[in-house]
Amino acid sequence: MESTRTYAWPRGAEAADGEALERWLAGHGWEVDPTVFMAGALGLAVQVRRIGSGPDGEAGLLILPGETVEFAGDRMRIAPRTLAGACPAARACA
Repeated sequence: MESTRTYAWPRGAEAADGEALERWLAGHGWEVDPTVFMAGALGLAVQVRRIGSGPDGEAGLLILPGETVEFAGDRMRIAPRTLAGACPAARACA
């Protein structure tokens, strides 16, 4: 899973989804920012940052429920949506 370029953060994410996201991020040198917590009607939003950047480091990325994040070289970004949806059958996509 760590070698994939994208990760689909599901709506209504559960603890196992968060653990899988943390493993995927770690494989790319990123982590979940523990200082940011947001919950909404569609589920949890997750703030991610580069490992070691700390709270005063470079800006991270906020991932909303139902979005797919993409590792793009040295940064993370929200993947463009497709008509069929990004990675509908799996959390991590090639």
